[in-house]
Amino acid sequence: MAARSEDLLPVEYFQVVFTLPAEIAQIALWNKRAIYGLLFKASAETIATIAADPKRLGACVGMTSVLHTWGSALTHHPHIHMIVPGGGLSSDGTEWIACKPGFFLHVRVLSRLFRRLFLEGLMALHRTGQLKFFADLAGLADASTFAEWMAPLRKVDWVVYAKPPFGGPEAVLAYLARYTHRVAISNHRLVSTDAGTVAFRWKDYRIKRGDRMKVMRLPTREFIRRFLMHVLPDRFHRIRHYGFLASARRKDKVAQIRTLIGTAKTPKPDPTVDDPTPTLTLREPCPECGGLMRIVETFRRGQVPKSRAPPRSQAA
Repeated sequence: MAARSEDLLPVEYFQVVFTLPAEIAQIALWNKRAIYGLLFKASAETIATIAADPKRLGACVGMTSVLHTWGSALTHHPHIHMIVPGGGLSSDGTEWIACKPGFFLHVRVLSRLFRRLFLEGLMALHRTGQLKFFADLAGLADASTFAEWMAPLRKVDWVVYAKPPFGGPEAVLAYLARYTHRVAISNHRLVSTDAGTVAFRWKDYRIKRGDRMKVMRLPTREFIRRFLMHVLPDRFHRIRHYGFLASARRKDKVAQIRTLIGTAKTPKPDPTVDDPTPTLTLREPCPECGGLMRIVETFRRGQVPKSRAPPRSQAA
């Protein structure tokens, strides 16, 4: 983390999360190296492609991707947390192009491209014999059966969302320090253990209001099974860097960007966004109660809202 502090830029940062559907997560357990690697590749290519589009940002961006495979109850939930500086280098490398304040890229556009790139990559893995199937999904080894199984996944929305901007470079570093080397469960969540049972705290996200922390008790064998689902293949890197943050050129690119920051180019408008004011994705939890957020009113920058929000103490 001390080394990464040298790469921080004095710009706004964003976090983009890419999640796999449950159907693919199931076969990922048998093909961790192949599918987790594809998850890294497809998510990074999605950001790089959309950001480079002249109609969007029109810039080469940098990304730091972190793989998480677990949910709070130690269930299998593979997803990528991607940390992205809010801007990038022009194609000729002579300008720093900043994104609009509070807005990076349109998540629906990201979701559709990510879905296409991942499914194309998954088909390629199947054609080259790099996927294995067992139990009730053993029939997916057949090419036609696999294509039929994948067809519904092309029609559903894949979950990609952008979290609100970080508070600044220092907050980005704090995030990395807190999560990049995290394991599926930390010691402070363990409540008790004996020869037959392990009890641990977990957060129930289905509860919209109130205390979501619960205690789960699992047979020791089941607890070990869940924990081992999140052991990665040998020498598999769960933190990767792309774009101008790629290891081979990071030092020179970061130095170049710092020189250009003072003459940053005005961001280009995103044609898919009518209102320049950033919108919520409705997936962020309330910072006070942890419940789901909902839109009460939409108003443009500078306008006075008609409704009045309750005081923070009341909202909590």
